[in-house]
Amino acid sequence: MNEPIVVRHWLTAAAPKAAPAVATTTVLALARIWNANGAEHSVGNAALMAVLAAGAAAGGVSLARAGEPVLAATGYAVSGSLALAGVAGYSDGLSLPVLLWALATVLAYCFAARHWRQDRRDALDHERHVSERREERAHVERVETIRATAQIEVARAGGAYPEQLAAALVHRAALPGFDFTALESAGLPELPTAREDR
Repeated sequence: MNEPIVVRHWLTAAAPKAAPAVATTTVLALARIWNANGAEHSVGNAALMAVLAAGAAAGGVSLARAGEPVLAATGYAVSGSLALAGVAGYSDGLSLPVLLWALATVLAYCFAARHWRQDRRDALDHERHVSERREERAHVERVETIRATAQIEVARAGGAYPEQLAAALVHRAALPGFDFTALESAGLPELPTAREDR
């Protein structure tokens, strides 16, 4: 019932939202470093990146057919990253790599937003289910508390009556001038406890 309240730091909440931009920026930065170290106008390096990107895309297609959507999306992301790195490493200017980086970042956010929406829906469904179960259990607890309290009160009332009756009999027998035989001759019901006391 009493769950701890967890307050997440704003960086923890913002980190998943920044992940696509960080990933594409990292690929662009590494590709530009590779460009500065000899990949500019290198057909062999461009061909290598094209083969790797095509292989990753083919892996994504085969994983999608096998029914593995998360791994397929990973294969497609790797393919796109390799293609971006190949173009950014091969080209001599900065305008085409920056344009491709912006396009890749927008696409990454489009795909990630779909997953974030689904995660948010799942979290809301789970929270709704938990709150319904919590309310149901609280209702059952209240009903059981009322039932137990009623049983205790009935037991108290049932135990108090014989005690009060016994105390009244003892008190009446102790009164001065009490005559049990006079009560019997008057036709009042017999009191066995008083006869046994005598």
